[in-house]
Amino acid sequence: MLRYVQNMGRSFMLPVAVLPAVALLVGFAYIIDSDGPAGDNIISLALFRAGTSVLDNLALLFAVGLSFGMSKDKSGAAAITGLVSFLVVTNLLNADAMELFKGIPADEVTGAFTVIDNNVLIGILTGLISAALYNKFSNVKLPDYLAFFSGRRAVPIIAVFVMAALAGLLYLVWPIMYNGLVNFGEWISGLGALGAGLYGFFNRLLIPTGLHHALNSVFWFDTVGINDIGNFWANEGEQGITGRYQAGFFPIMMFGLPGAALAMYHTAKTKYKKAAASLLLATALTAFLTGVTEPMEFSFMFLAPLLYVVHALLTGVSMFVAASFEWTAGFSFSAGLIDFLLSSRIPIANQPYMLMVQGAGFFILYYIIFRVLITALNIKTPGRDASILGESEDVTVDTQEEVAGHPVSNTAGEDKYTQKADKILIGLGGRENIDTVDYCTTRLRVNVHDDSKIDEGQLKASGAHGVVKPGKNNVQVVVGTEVEHVAEEMKRML
Repeated sequence: MLRYVQNMGRSFMLPVAVLPAVALLVGFAYIIDSDGPAGDNIISLALFRAGTSVLDNLALLFAVGLSFGMSKDKSGAAAITGLVSFLVVTNLLNADAMELFKGIPADEVTGAFTVIDNNVLIGILTGLISAALYNKFSNVKLPDYLAFFSGRRAVPIIAVFVMAALAGLLYLVWPIMYNGLVNFGEWISGLGALGAGLYGFFNRLLIPTGLHHALNSVFWFDTVGINDIGNFWANEGEQGITGRYQAGFFPIMMFGLPGAALAMYHTAKTKYKKAAASLLLATALTAFLTGVTEPMEFSFMFLAPLLYVVHALLTGVSMFVAASFEWTAGFSFSAGLIDFLLSSRIPIANQPYMLMVQGAGFFILYYIIFRVLITALNIKTPGRDASILGESEDVTVDTQEEVAGHPVSNTAGEDKYTQKADKILIGLGGRENIDTVDYCTTRLRVNVHDDSKIDEGQLKASGAHGVVKPGKNNVQVVVGTEVEHVAEEMKRML
């Protein structure tokens, strides 16, 4: 189950990856004309409509992305199945359909059936079922006279009938589900700043497991009626409220974690300062510019769990503070400088510059707390222990050596991704030990046959920021933002 949920979290990243385009288009629309869609500038209007066209169909993107991402061989036929499934369910249950089934004019239909067209939960549900259908029936063999419809072509056809049955079930269940979700969303929203703080705390705590994506979908997308990201970029909702579940991340990612990095650098041993600086500077700059924090977080997450819990608590505090003062900004991908500059142009953003003032305070707070704890408790952070930086481990492997019965490729003259993939492959026990390879935003997600063959020293020497073993024979290697290129090289080698 853990592996399934983690794969689902990874699959979320495919539709989410298009959101930065939304930020660029909508952000520039408001830069050109501060009135945005209410103005008369044709270019601004075109940019705004192009960006919000993605938001208006986000549920469809989740259906396609999850069906593709959860399929066993990442086939386009699985994505088509997800598209077909979503269209069948939503067209059988939308307001126009209710006019036919219930005899109520479409414009008088209220409640659950008015929002089903772009409800992310429906997208997730149809996407997961579509992937399951593909995985089960994509190899089906039919008689010769029906052979054309065998295998992958059969799956969308099967899906039509399955989704028609699902729509019949949802006709009865969806109103109850939807009302329950809305009540939950209203309860969370009713907690105000406290709810934002609790969300920020648990968001960081779930990072090691990769399950934070499931939590994010509750607050960021339209699953329980909050839809914080969608409402922000569409400039909808109440100023000071919309963006509440995003704003507090900016002070942490742009300032707090760089402050922690500076503390770890200043407490590093003299002989390891140079190596620590290269690691910490790169991860801090990545966090500041793009909001991608996993490379830095994994540099101390397991070495110093106390520091990580402090980090989670401070994130919750930052979310609480920003929500209490109603300082809001939004992001399409993560809370870095690029998203901040774009989001500050959206009219619904409320005093976003105050998040930078708050960030300066959190930079100092992180620096002092991390430095005091590291020195007082002699915590082994990067630069305080040679093995953390891969300095003392002799993990180089002769290019002609065989690992798990397979020769390792000669990496001389090959690009950095090939070399890194080669070293990681060795650290995972060689080709024969690999079952499957996949990736998300910053991590390789690998299933191995024998986890006792994993050499964490070799993995860290490859440049990996961290290693997580969330379950038996399951390992995640935190590579960073270049993970896609490394994963594809690994797949090529395999």
